[in-house]
Amino acid sequence: MKLARTRSTAAGVIAVVAAMSLVTACNRDSSDSAGSSSDAPAIGIDLPRSDSDFWNSYAQYLKKDIKSDGVNALPLSNSQNDVTKLVANVQVFQNTGAKAVVMAPQDTGAIASTLDTLSAAKIPVVSVDTRPDKGDVYMVVRADNKAYGTKACEYLGKQLNGEGKVAELQGALDSINGRDRSEAFAACMKEKFPKIKVFELPTDWKGDVASAKLQSLLAQHPDLNGIYMQAGGVFLQPTLALLEQKKLLKPAGQKGHITIISNDGIPQEFDAIRKGQIDATISQPADLYAKYALYYAQAAAEGKTFKPGKTDHDSTIIKIPGGLEDQLPAPLVTKDNVDDKALWGNNVG
Repeated sequence: MKLARTRSTAAGVIAVVAAMSLVTACNRDSSDSAGSSSDAPAIGIDLPRSDSDFWNSYAQYLKKDIKSDGVNALPLSNSQNDVTKLVANVQVFQNTGAKAVVMAPQDTGAIASTLDTLSAAKIPVVSVDTRPDKGDVYMVVRADNKAYGTKACEYLGKQLNGEGKVAELQGALDSINGRDRSEAFAACMKEKFPKIKVFELPTDWKGDVASAKLQSLLAQHPDLNGIYMQAGGVFLQPTLALLEQKKLLKPAGQKGHITIISNDGIPQEFDAIRKGQIDATISQPADLYAKYALYYAQAAAEGKTFKPGKTDHDSTIIKIPGGLEDQLPAPLVTKDNVDDKALWGNNVG
Protein backbone atom coordinates (compact mmCIF):
# COMPACT_ATOMS: atom_id res chain seq x y z
CA MET A 1 0.00 0.00 0.00
CA LYS A 2 1.52 3.29 -1.08
CA LEU A 3 1.18 6.25 1.23
CA ALA A 4 3.16 9.46 1.73
CA ARG A 5 5.84 9.00 4.40
CA THR A 6 7.77 10.98 7.03
CA ARG A 7 9.48 10.61 10.39
CA SER A 8 7.24 8.70 12.75
CA THR A 9 6.26 9.91 16.19
CA ALA A 10 6.66 7.21 18.76
CA ALA A 11 4.19 6.94 21.60
CA GLY A 12 4.15 5.16 24.90
CA VAL A 13 2.86 3.79 28.50
CA ILE A 14 2.16 4.97 32.05
CA ALA A 15 3.48 2.74 34.83
CA VAL A 16 0.57 1.56 36.93
CA VAL A 17 0.35 -0.35 40.12
CA ALA A 18 0.24 -4.12 39.97
CA ALA A 19 -3.32 -4.19 41.22
CA MET A 20 -4.48 -2.39 38.10
CA SER A 21 -3.05 -5.17 35.98
CA LEU A 22 -5.20 -7.63 37.91
CA VAL A 23 -8.27 -5.57 37.04
CA THR A 24 -7.34 -5.83 33.38
CA ALA A 25 -7.54 -9.62 33.40
CA CYS A 26 -11.32 -9.28 33.81
CA ASN A 27 -11.49 -7.29 30.58
CA ARG A 28 -9.63 -9.74 28.33
CA ASP A 29 -10.63 -12.53 26.01
CA SER A 30 -7.85 -14.88 24.99
CA SER A 31 -9.96 -16.17 22.10
CA ASP A 32 -9.57 -12.77 20.43
CA SER A 33 -5.83 -13.20 19.98
CA ALA A 34 -4.69 -14.09 16.49
CA GLY A 35 -1.28 -15.44 17.50
CA SER A 36 -0.72 -15.98 13.81
CA SER A 37 3.03 -15.53 13.55
CA SER A 38 5.54 -15.76 16.36
CA ASP A 39 8.06 -13.64 14.47
CA ALA A 40 5.59 -10.86 13.58
CA PRO A 41 5.54 -7.86 15.94
CA ALA A 42 2.91 -8.19 18.66
CA ILE A 43 0.10 -5.62 18.60
CA GLY A 44 -1.89 -4.67 21.71
CA ILE A 45 -5.47 -3.63 20.97
CA ASP A 46 -7.92 -2.09 23.44
CA LEU A 47 -11.60 -1.83 22.58
CA PRO A 48 -13.14 1.30 24.12
CA ARG A 49 -16.61 0.06 25.07
CA SER A 50 -19.29 -2.54 24.33
CA ASP A 51 -22.45 -0.50 24.99
CA SER A 52 -22.59 0.99 21.47
CA ASP A 53 -23.66 -0.71 18.25
CA PHE A 54 -21.00 1.28 16.40
CA TRP A 55 -18.15 0.09 18.60
CA ASN A 56 -19.45 -3.48 18.56
CA SER A 57 -19.36 -3.33 14.75
CA TYR A 58 -15.80 -1.98 14.90
CA ALA A 59 -14.86 -4.92 17.14
CA GLN A 60 -16.34 -7.37 14.61
CA TYR A 61 -14.29 -5.85 11.81
CA LEU A 62 -11.14 -5.90 13.93
CA LYS A 63 -11.47 -9.59 14.75
CA LYS A 64 -12.17 -10.43 11.11
CA ASP A 65 -9.17 -8.42 9.88
CA ILE A 66 -6.85 -9.81 12.54
CA LYS A 67 -7.66 -13.31 11.32
CA SER A 68 -7.64 -12.62 7.58
CA ASP A 69 -4.48 -10.49 7.64
CA GLY A 70 -2.53 -12.75 9.99
CA VAL A 71 -1.96 -10.00 12.56
CA ASN A 72 -0.05 -11.07 15.67
CA ALA A 73 -2.54 -9.53 18.10
CA LEU A 74 -2.26 -9.95 21.84
CA PRO A 75 -5.55 -10.89 23.59
CA LEU A 76 -7.92 -7.98 23.04
CA SER A 77 -8.92 -5.92 26.06
CA ASN A 78 -11.96 -3.69 26.63
CA SER A 79 -11.54 -0.61 28.82
CA GLN A 80 -15.32 -0.16 29.12
CA ASN A 81 -15.20 3.63 28.81
CA ASP A 82 -12.95 3.81 31.90
CA VAL A 83 -9.55 5.48 31.54
CA THR A 84 -8.23 3.66 34.62
CA LYS A 85 -8.92 0.32 32.95
CA LEU A 86 -7.33 1.59 29.74
CA VAL A 87 -4.14 2.49 31.62
CA ALA A 88 -4.05 -0.95 33.22
CA ASN A 89 -4.71 -2.71 29.91
CA VAL A 90 -1.90 -0.79 28.23
CA GLN A 91 0.48 -1.78 31.03
CA VAL A 92 -0.34 -5.43 30.37
CA PHE A 93 0.36 -4.92 26.66
CA GLN A 94 3.77 -3.50 27.51
CA ASN A 95 4.51 -6.35 29.93
CA THR A 96 3.58 -8.96 27.32
CA GLY A 97 5.76 -7.58 24.55
CA ALA A 98 3.58 -5.25 22.48
CA LYS A 99 5.52 -3.42 19.78
CA ALA A 100 2.59 -1.08 19.05
CA VAL A 101 -0.73 -0.28 20.72
CA VAL A 102 -4.15 0.49 19.23
CA MET A 103 -6.58 2.36 21.48
CA ALA A 104 -9.64 4.59 21.27
CA PRO A 105 -9.52 6.73 24.44
CA GLN A 106 -12.99 8.07 25.22
CA ASP A 107 -11.66 10.67 27.64
CA THR A 108 -9.13 12.39 25.39
CA GLY A 109 -7.93 14.73 28.12
CA ALA A 110 -6.93 12.03 30.61
CA ILE A 111 -4.66 9.88 28.47
CA ALA A 112 -1.66 12.23 28.11
CA SER A 113 0.51 10.69 30.84
CA THR A 114 -0.10 7.21 29.43
CA LEU A 115 1.03 8.39 26.01
CA ASP A 116 4.12 10.02 27.52
CA THR A 117 5.17 6.79 29.21
CA LEU A 118 4.49 4.74 26.10
CA SER A 119 6.64 7.17 24.15
CA ALA A 120 9.45 6.74 26.66
CA ALA A 121 9.14 2.96 26.19
CA LYS A 122 9.28 3.47 22.39
CA ILE A 123 5.91 1.80 21.87
CA PRO A 124 4.02 3.70 19.15
CA VAL A 125 0.29 4.34 19.51
CA VAL A 126 -2.49 4.36 16.93
CA SER A 127 -5.56 6.18 18.26
CA VAL A 128 -8.87 5.27 16.61
CA ASP A 129 -11.73 7.76 16.19
CA THR A 130 -10.49 10.03 18.98
CA ARG A 131 -7.57 12.44 18.97
CA PRO A 132 -5.84 12.76 22.36
CA ASP A 133 -5.67 16.34 23.62
CA LYS A 134 -1.96 15.98 24.47
CA GLY A 135 0.80 13.43 23.95
CA ASP A 136 2.49 11.77 21.01
CA VAL A 137 0.71 9.40 18.65
CA TYR A 138 2.07 7.58 15.62
CA MET A 139 -1.25 8.00 13.78
CA VAL A 140 -4.84 8.95 14.53
CA VAL A 141 -7.29 7.01 12.37
CA ARG A 142 -10.34 9.21 12.30
CA ALA A 143 -12.88 10.97 10.12
CA ASP A 144 -13.25 14.75 10.09
CA ASN A 145 -15.62 15.24 13.03
CA LYS A 146 -16.09 18.95 12.37
CA ALA A 147 -17.48 17.92 8.99
CA TYR A 148 -20.00 15.74 10.85
CA GLY A 149 -21.38 18.77 12.66
CA THR A 150 -21.38 20.92 9.54
CA LYS A 151 -23.08 18.28 7.36
CA ALA A 152 -25.73 17.67 10.04
CA CYS A 153 -26.40 21.42 10.32
CA GLU A 154 -26.67 21.93 6.58
CA TYR A 155 -29.00 18.97 6.13
CA LEU A 156 -31.31 19.96 8.98
CA GLY A 157 -31.28 23.61 7.99
CA LYS A 158 -32.36 22.85 4.44
CA GLN A 159 -34.98 20.30 5.48
CA LEU A 160 -36.50 22.79 7.95
CA ASN A 161 -36.33 25.66 5.47
CA GLY A 162 -34.18 27.62 7.88
CA GLU A 163 -36.72 27.86 10.72
CA GLY A 164 -37.72 25.82 13.75
CA LYS A 165 -36.41 24.23 16.93
CA VAL A 166 -33.72 21.57 17.04
CA ALA A 167 -32.52 19.34 19.88
CA GLU A 168 -28.83 18.50 19.70
CA LEU A 169 -27.95 15.30 21.58
CA GLN A 170 -24.29 16.06 22.20
CA GLY A 171 -21.62 13.56 23.10
CA ALA A 172 -19.16 14.01 25.93
CA LEU A 173 -17.67 17.49 25.77
CA ASP A 174 -14.43 16.24 27.35
CA SER A 175 -14.00 14.27 24.11
CA ILE A 176 -12.49 15.81 20.98
CA ASN A 177 -15.28 14.23 18.93
CA GLY A 178 -18.02 15.68 21.09
CA ARG A 179 -16.39 19.10 20.99
CA ASP A 180 -15.69 19.04 17.25
CA ARG A 181 -19.24 18.02 16.32
CA SER A 182 -20.82 20.48 18.75
CA GLU A 183 -18.64 23.45 17.82
CA ALA A 184 -19.05 22.90 14.07
CA PHE A 185 -22.82 22.42 14.37
CA ALA A 186 -23.17 25.59 16.44
CA ALA A 187 -20.98 27.68 14.12
CA CYS A 188 -22.87 26.51 11.03
CA MET A 189 -26.29 27.14 12.56
CA LYS A 190 -25.29 30.63 13.69
CA GLU A 191 -23.92 31.56 10.29
CA LYS A 192 -26.37 29.87 7.91
CA PHE A 193 -29.62 29.31 9.82
CA PRO A 194 -29.96 31.99 12.51
CA LYS A 195 -33.75 31.49 12.72
CA ILE A 196 -33.35 27.93 13.99
CA LYS A 197 -33.25 27.66 17.78
CA VAL A 198 -30.81 24.97 18.91
CA PHE A 199 -31.14 23.31 22.33
CA GLU A 200 -27.79 21.78 23.28
CA LEU A 201 -28.18 18.66 25.45
CA PRO A 202 -24.85 17.25 26.73
CA THR A 203 -25.17 13.50 27.35
CA ASP A 204 -21.68 12.08 27.97
CA TRP A 205 -22.51 9.58 25.17
CA LYS A 206 -25.19 7.98 27.38
CA GLY A 207 -28.50 6.96 25.84
CA ASP A 208 -30.51 7.16 29.05
CA VAL A 209 -29.26 10.69 29.72
CA ALA A 210 -30.17 11.71 26.16
CA SER A 211 -33.67 10.26 26.50
CA ALA A 212 -34.32 11.97 29.84
CA LYS A 213 -33.15 15.37 28.59
CA LEU A 214 -35.09 15.05 25.35
CA GLN A 215 -38.23 14.15 27.28
CA SER A 216 -37.89 17.28 29.43
CA LEU A 217 -37.27 19.42 26.34
CA LEU A 218 -40.34 18.06 24.56
CA ALA A 219 -42.47 18.92 27.59
CA GLN A 220 -41.32 22.53 27.31
CA HIS A 221 -41.23 22.72 23.51
CA PRO A 222 -43.79 20.35 21.99
CA ASP A 223 -43.26 22.09 18.62
CA LEU A 224 -39.69 20.73 18.34
CA ASN A 225 -39.20 19.79 14.70
CA GLY A 226 -35.58 18.63 14.42
CA ILE A 227 -33.08 16.41 16.24
CA TYR A 228 -29.35 15.97 15.71
CA MET A 229 -27.99 12.79 17.35
CA GLN A 230 -24.20 12.86 17.56
CA ALA A 231 -24.02 9.07 17.99
CA GLY A 232 -26.70 6.79 16.62
CA GLY A 233 -25.04 3.81 18.26
CA VAL A 234 -26.15 4.99 21.70
CA PHE A 235 -28.94 7.49 20.96
CA LEU A 236 -31.05 5.89 18.23
CA GLN A 237 -33.08 3.32 20.13
CA PRO A 238 -33.87 5.42 23.23
CA THR A 239 -34.80 8.39 21.01
CA LEU A 240 -37.12 6.36 18.80
CA ALA A 241 -38.69 4.68 21.83
CA LEU A 242 -39.38 8.05 23.46
CA LEU A 243 -40.88 9.55 20.30
CA GLU A 244 -43.07 6.50 19.82
CA GLN A 245 -44.25 6.71 23.43
CA LYS A 246 -45.13 10.38 22.89
CA LYS A 247 -46.86 9.53 19.58
CA LEU A 248 -44.35 11.76 17.80
CA LEU A 249 -42.69 9.08 15.68
CA LYS A 250 -44.35 9.97 12.39
CA PRO A 251 -42.92 8.85 9.02
CA ALA A 252 -40.97 11.26 6.85
CA GLY A 253 -43.32 13.17 4.59
CA GLN A 254 -46.21 13.00 7.06
CA LYS A 255 -47.41 16.09 8.92
CA GLY A 256 -45.75 16.39 12.33
CA HIS A 257 -42.65 14.39 11.34
CA ILE A 258 -39.57 15.42 13.32
CA THR A 259 -36.57 15.63 11.01
CA ILE A 260 -33.70 13.59 12.47
CA ILE A 261 -30.08 13.25 11.39
CA SER A 262 -27.59 11.03 13.15
CA ASN A 263 -23.90 10.09 13.13
CA ASP A 264 -22.48 6.55 12.88
CA GLY A 265 -23.91 4.64 9.92
CA ILE A 266 -24.93 1.48 11.78
CA PRO A 267 -27.43 -0.97 10.21
CA GLN A 268 -30.13 0.11 12.68
CA GLU A 269 -29.90 3.69 11.42
CA PHE A 270 -30.23 2.48 7.84
CA ASP A 271 -33.36 0.52 8.77
CA ALA A 272 -34.77 3.62 10.46
CA ILE A 273 -34.10 5.66 7.30
CA ARG A 274 -35.88 3.06 5.17
CA LYS A 275 -38.88 3.18 7.51
CA GLY A 276 -38.94 6.98 7.47
CA GLN A 277 -38.29 7.17 11.22
CA ILE A 278 -35.12 9.21 10.74
CA ASP A 279 -34.00 11.10 7.66
CA ALA A 280 -30.24 10.78 7.42
CA THR A 281 -27.01 9.73 9.06
CA ILE A 282 -23.32 10.33 8.45
CA SER A 283 -21.54 7.02 7.98
CA GLN A 284 -18.56 6.80 10.31
CA PRO A 285 -16.37 4.12 8.70
CA ALA A 286 -16.12 1.35 11.29
CA ASP A 287 -14.68 -1.01 8.69
CA LEU A 288 -11.94 1.42 7.66
CA TYR A 289 -11.20 2.30 11.29
CA ALA A 290 -10.40 -1.37 11.94
CA LYS A 291 -8.49 -1.88 8.67
CA TYR A 292 -6.23 1.13 8.97
CA ALA A 293 -5.76 0.88 12.73
CA LEU A 294 -4.17 -2.52 12.12
CA TYR A 295 -2.30 -1.29 9.05
CA TYR A 296 -0.70 1.63 10.86
CA ALA A 297 0.02 -0.40 14.01
CA GLN A 298 1.94 -2.95 11.95
CA ALA A 299 3.70 -0.19 10.02
CA ALA A 300 4.69 1.49 13.29
CA ALA A 301 6.05 -1.74 14.75
CA GLU A 302 8.13 -2.22 11.60
CA GLY A 303 9.54 1.32 11.77
CA LYS A 304 7.77 2.72 8.72
CA THR A 305 7.02 6.44 8.54
CA PHE A 306 4.43 8.69 6.84
CA LYS A 307 3.97 12.32 5.92
CA PRO A 308 0.98 14.61 5.32
CA GLY A 309 -0.79 14.36 1.99
CA LYS A 310 -3.32 12.39 -0.03
CA THR A 311 -3.41 8.62 0.41
CA ASP A 312 -4.37 5.82 -1.95
CA HIS A 313 -7.59 5.13 -0.02
CA ASP A 314 -9.49 8.40 -0.61
CA SER A 315 -8.31 10.12 2.55
CA THR A 316 -5.85 12.80 3.62
CA ILE A 317 -3.12 12.60 6.24
CA ILE A 318 -2.77 15.87 8.16
CA LYS A 319 -0.24 17.08 10.72
CA ILE A 320 -1.57 17.44 14.25
CA PRO A 321 0.18 18.38 17.51
CA GLY A 322 2.12 15.28 18.54
CA GLY A 323 1.71 13.27 15.35
CA LEU A 324 -0.35 12.63 12.25
CA GLU A 325 -4.03 11.97 11.49
CA ASP A 326 -5.49 10.00 8.58
CA GLN A 327 -8.89 11.58 7.94
CA LEU A 328 -11.06 8.90 6.37
CA PRO A 329 -14.17 9.67 4.27
CA ALA A 330 -17.59 9.73 5.98
CA PRO A 331 -20.50 10.08 3.52
CA LEU A 332 -23.99 11.44 4.15
CA VAL A 333 -26.62 8.68 3.92
CA THR A 334 -30.27 9.42 3.07
CA LYS A 335 -33.13 7.43 1.53
CA ASP A 336 -31.52 8.09 -1.85
CA ASN A 337 -28.37 6.04 -1.16
CA VAL A 338 -29.19 3.98 1.95
CA ASP A 339 -29.08 0.71 -0.02
CA ASP A 340 -25.60 1.37 -1.43
CA LYS A 341 -23.62 -1.84 -0.94
CA ALA A 342 -20.42 0.16 -0.53
CA LEU A 343 -21.63 1.42 2.87
CA TRP A 344 -20.26 -0.70 5.70
CA GLY A 345 -23.61 -0.63 7.49
CA ASN A 346 -25.00 -2.78 4.66
CA ASN A 347 -22.24 -5.35 5.02
CA VAL A 348 -21.50 -5.82 8.71
CA GLY A 349 -22.41 -9.19 10.25
